[in-house]
Amino acid sequence: MLTDPSPGERLAAALRRSPIHVDPSLASALPTAERRKLIAKLKKAPAPVFVVLVPIVKGGTWADADQLATVVHDRLGRDGIFITFDDATEDLTAREWGGDHQARDAAWAVTLDRTMDDAPLAARLSRIADLIISGTGKQEYDRISAEIDKRYNARHSAEPKDTTQADDGGGLALPLGAAGAGAAVAGVAGFLLWRRRRMASVRREGDALLMPRTVFATASRATEDQLREQASREVIAFGELLDETTVPTTGERTRVLMARALDAYQAAGKTLDAAGGVPDLAGVLVLLDQGRDALSSAQAVAKGRPEVPPVPLCFFNPLHGDATNRLDWRPIGSRERLRVQTCRACARAARDKQTPDTLTDRRDGRDVPYYEADPSKSVWAETGYGQLRDDLIHRILRGD
Repeated sequence: MLTDPSPGERLAAALRRSPIHVDPSLASALPTAERRKLIAKLKKAPAPVFVVLVPIVKGGTWADADQLATVVHDRLGRDGIFITFDDATEDLTAREWGGDHQARDAAWAVTLDRTMDDAPLAARLSRIADLIISGTGKQEYDRISAEIDKRYNARHSAEPKDTTQADDGGGLALPLGAAGAGAAVAGVAGFLLWRRRRMASVRREGDALLMPRTVFATASRATEDQLREQASREVIAFGELLDETTVPTTGERTRVLMARALDAYQAAGKTLDAAGGVPDLAGVLVLLDQGRDALSSAQAVAKGRPEVPPVPLCFFNPLHGDATNRLDWRPIGSRERLRVQTCRACARAARDKQTPDTLTDRRDGRDVPYYEADPSKSVWAETGYGQLRDDLIHRILRGD
């Protein structure tokens, strides 16, 4: 019995007839005359170029651009450059097989170029084609990225500088301002004093309020099963610590901090019970770290001392441990910046314009940086493991 062709097979069949396929619902965005001009230009490209313009909608036939390009490439059976919409936006992206012609850089360059913001679809596609043909996609992307950085630095040059440095003196001294990143460390002296206190508390036998840093040295090398066992041990250890702790809660702030510590413990246990992989298990450690920070502050306040400023875990990969550097980071292909805290190694990689060692999440059959997952399906992506929003514990407890 014959079956109807799949969506991928139908698109592949269309591309065998013409290198440009436009969904009927988008036909007016790329008129026939413009298609002919673009096809003539694409013939000059150093590799076959296929333009597939179909709607990408969450819950629809095509969930994201990579899925669309991968399926069409497989069904077409030909290597080349595939240009599509970038997920559920009007921006364009590219993916290629069988070579490296800087196609994705070319698409990113056009997306970030202010002069192309109001350009029609045909003009943007033509500009991408020009960059692919000339082999200058990366050069143009780097140029526009430098302009964006220059404009950003000019806008913020008059703002007070944050002089906090990394432990080794070689990290980034950049401002931290992400909503929900927790209490900021007030100055380098206070930050280093807190670091000494934190490490001292780890060494004091019987008084280890904070999670030993060896937990993260082990976690970063663990398999999923080993990490699950380790996370379970840490949940039990924190529960025992709470049971043994006697903190007077006559003061309002002490009550708030103790409630946060208890909520974090409950959220960590709930996350561990439902953990489906490494990202969830990393979340368990994040929640425990937040709980221990709260408990440590509660004890300090109860003794009449200032709260100890919390140090989150690395934004790129919580399994790296403490985020000792503050980083003003712009994701590749984006104009927007995130202000995050990272471990020393990730900060150094970002400073050198390399990709940090990022925790990945398995989505739709492929591994992606956890923060690129659909935030409606990942509380870790939505909150940056608590660095982008301060309600991670609340979200876990309410069932997110």
